[in-house]
Amino acid sequence: MRATILDASAEKGPPPAIDAAISFEPFISWLKKRISEEHTVKGRIYSETLSRFEASNICRCDMSLADTQQYTELLEYVYACLSPSMKAEDEVAWGLSFPFSPGTFYGTEPLYELLEVRLEYSKYEVTRTAADYRRDWLELFYSFILQRLYNFFVPVTREQHHSGINKATGLLQHYAVNINTDFIDVTATGPLPELDVVQLYAHLSEGGGFEILEELLPLNLFRCRGFCVITVTDVTAQQAIENIEKVRLSRTSLVAEKNFHEVIQALKSLVRNSKIEFDLFPFMRVNGVPVYSLEKGGTGILFEVWGEDRLSPEEFARQAQAFAYRPIYFFSADIFRETRKEYAFLEYFRKQGVKSLGLMPVFHLQELVGIVAVHTWGEDTFDDKSLALLEPARGAIAQLFRIYIEEFNLEIESVIKEKFTSIQPAVQWKFNEAAWQYLYHTKKNLPATIQNILFEQVYPLYGAIDIRNSTVERNKAIVADLVTQLGVLAATLDSLRAVQENDLLKQMIYHCQQWQQELVEERLSPSQENELNRFLNEEAVQYLRHIALQFPKTKATIEACLQSLSGDANKAALESAMQLINLTINDFFESEKNKLQDSYPCYFEKFRTDGVEYDIYIGQSIAPDKPFDHFHLKNLRLWQLSSMVTIAGLTHGLLSKMATKLHTTQLIFVHNHPIDISFRADERKFDVEGAYNIRYQMIKKRIDKVHIRDTEERLTQPNKIALIYSDRKDVEDYLPFIRYLQDTGVLLPEMEELELEDLQGLSGLQAIRVGIVLPE
Repeated sequence: MRATILDASAEKGPPPAIDAAISFEPFISWLKKRISEEHTVKGRIYSETLSRFEASNICRCDMSLADTQQYTELLEYVYACLSPSMKAEDEVAWGLSFPFSPGTFYGTEPLYELLEVRLEYSKYEVTRTAADYRRDWLELFYSFILQRLYNFFVPVTREQHHSGINKATGLLQHYAVNINTDFIDVTATGPLPELDVVQLYAHLSEGGGFEILEELLPLNLFRCRGFCVITVTDVTAQQAIENIEKVRLSRTSLVAEKNFHEVIQALKSLVRNSKIEFDLFPFMRVNGVPVYSLEKGGTGILFEVWGEDRLSPEEFARQAQAFAYRPIYFFSADIFRETRKEYAFLEYFRKQGVKSLGLMPVFHLQELVGIVAVHTWGEDTFDDKSLALLEPARGAIAQLFRIYIEEFNLEIESVIKEKFTSIQPAVQWKFNEAAWQYLYHTKKNLPATIQNILFEQVYPLYGAIDIRNSTVERNKAIVADLVTQLGVLAATLDSLRAVQENDLLKQMIYHCQQWQQELVEERLSPSQENELNRFLNEEAVQYLRHIALQFPKTKATIEACLQSLSGDANKAALESAMQLINLTINDFFESEKNKLQDSYPCYFEKFRTDGVEYDIYIGQSIAPDKPFDHFHLKNLRLWQLSSMVTIAGLTHGLLSKMATKLHTTQLIFVHNHPIDISFRADERKFDVEGAYNIRYQMIKKRIDKVHIRDTEERLTQPNKIALIYSDRKDVEDYLPFIRYLQDTGVLLPEMEELELEDLQGLSGLQAIRVGIVLPE
C-alpha cells in the first residue's frame, strides 16, 4: 500500500471548486451500523477498526490531503474493511481520494501505477478533453446531490470510462473507474429550491440537464465531508468486443474502411500487441458453392493465398469445400520450421513474408462462416497464448461474418431484382404492401390473392437509340461471308481435279458456281439462304472429308477450306460493333439511373433491341409521400434531351474502334398526358392500362421506321435527334430546352418541323428534328 498524495487532474484540468474536506465521520457511522448488523468474524474486524479510530483524534475533525499522511495505520484499517477480500493487494487498483477530486492520498500499488502512467504523456496519449472530464464531474456530483437531498435517483451510471493510446504499442487501453460516494456527507448551506422532477428526469435520461442544474443548484450551496473510494478496472478486452459488436449492429460492410479499422484495432487491443496482424475471410456461397471473397478484409493474406490471382474459381471451390468438410485449427510460431508434407500449403504464406501464423475457423450456429488469419511479418512472432486472448471475441466475429454473408446475399438478390425483374427501388414499396396484404390474409386463413400493382396518372417518357440500317448491314455481312466461303470452296474444289476428276466433283463445282451467280444477282431469298447454308455446312463438308480420307495429301488444303467455311468474319465484325454500341449505351444508362432518382423517384426500364429503348414513368402515385410538381417532369425531359446528345457523342466516338462502321439514331416520343400502368405478373413487367392508354403503346411500336410525309426519307437520321408528337402543345416543355442546348453549342441552330406519313390506325403525327454537334 502507498500513502502518497497524487493529483491526477493534469489533462483533466482542475475540478470545479466546492466546499469540501476529508472527514472519517461518515466511515465511522458506517462502521457502527455494520457492527450492529454483522454477526460473523467480520464484526470483530469492524469493532477493532472502530476502537482504533475512537482512540485517535481523527474522528470529528476536517482534514486536508496533507493531514492524511499522519494516519497511515488507520488507513490500512479502512482498506481492510472496504477492499475486495478475494483479491491480493497487488491485483486490485483501489484507493481513497478527496471528495469529488482527483487528489488520491492512499491506495494499492496497481492504482498508483495506473495514475502515474496517465500522467506520463510520453507513454500515454489521452483521448478525452478537459470539457469531457468536467461533464463527467458534473454528472457524478449532481447525481449524488439529487439522490441524497431530493431522494431522486438519476438514470445514469456511476462508472466512468477512460481511454488512452499507449504510445509504445499504438493501441487503445480502456479503464472503468468506479467512484463510490457512500462515505460522503452533504448538507445544504441554504434553502433548497424546488425542482420539476418529471421534466428533470426527461432531460437526464437523454444525457443532458447537468449544465442546467449548475444554474438551479449552484455549487456553493453545498458542503461535503468524507472521502471517495476509487476502484479502477482494466476493461480493454470488454471494450474491444463491444467495438466489434457495434460494427455488427450497424449492419454495414465488414470491409468498409472505418469499420474495418475498428475491428482490426479491437483485435489488436485484445492481444495487446500491435505487431500481430489479422485477416478476416468470410466464407460465402452461391447456390451452395463457395466463391471468392470480393474484397480484402485485413492484410489480405488469405486473399493472396486463396484468391483469384492464384486459384481458378473451380479450384477455389474444391479447396474451400474440402476445408469446410474438415475445418482445422492451425498454429505455428515459425512456419519456416514446418516441413511436414501436410503443411505444404504454408509455402504460399512464406512467399508473402509471414512468420507466425494462426488459422482459426469461425462458426455460427455450427456452420462455417469464415476464417481468421492471425500472423506476423518478418521476424516478429507470437505464441499460442496470444490466440487464447481472442477467445472472448470469437462469438462477435462469427456474428460479424454472418452479417457480411447476409449482406452479400441481399446484394445478389438486389442485382437479380434490378437486372432481371421490374421491381425497382422507386416502386418497391408498392410490392411490399401487396406482399404484406397477401401474408396477412394467408395467416388469418382468409382468401389470399395478390392485389393489382397499379400506378395511376403517371407521365410516360420514351426514348430509342437505334443502330442505323442494322438489318441491311446484317444482310450485307451475311452475303459477304457467303461470297468469301463460296470463293474458297470453289478454289479448293478446282484444286482437287489434280487428284480425282469424276462426275461427283463436277457436280459440286457446278452447284458452287450456281450459288455464286445467285449472290452476284442478289436473288437470294430466305429459303434459298437456308439451302445455301445447308450446301456449305453439310453437303460440301461431308464431301471434302470424304476426299481427305481417300487422298491424305489433300488433307492440309481441305482443312484450310473447312476452317474458312466455319468462319463468319464479316458477321462477327458486325456483331462486335453492335455489342460495343449497346454496351456503351447500357453503361451510360447504368451510371445515370440513380441520378434520375435525386430530383424525384421515377421508374426506369430499358430494353435491348438492335439498339436500346427505354420507358420512364414519373408521377405522384410513384411516390405518394413526396409532393410531385410539373418541374420534376420538366427536369426529366431536359435530361432526356441532354442524354441523347451525350449518347450520340459516345457512339460517334466508337467509329474508330469498329471494323464495320455503324451509326446511331436518336428518337423521343412525346406524350404529354398521364396514363395508368400496372404490373403484368405473367410477363414480369409493367404495361399500360385502359383502352386510351393502349394507343400510347401502339404509337411507340410503329414509329421507329416512320417516313416524312410524301417522301422516302426516314425521320430518324444519324447525328440527329427526332421528337415525335401528336399536338403542338405536347412539345412546349421541350422547345426552351432545345433553344438552350442550341445556344450552348450542343445542338445545331437549324430545327426542322415535319409532318409524318400516316401509319396503320395513326394519322396526324408531327416531328421536330435537330442536328447534334459532335466532337471532332
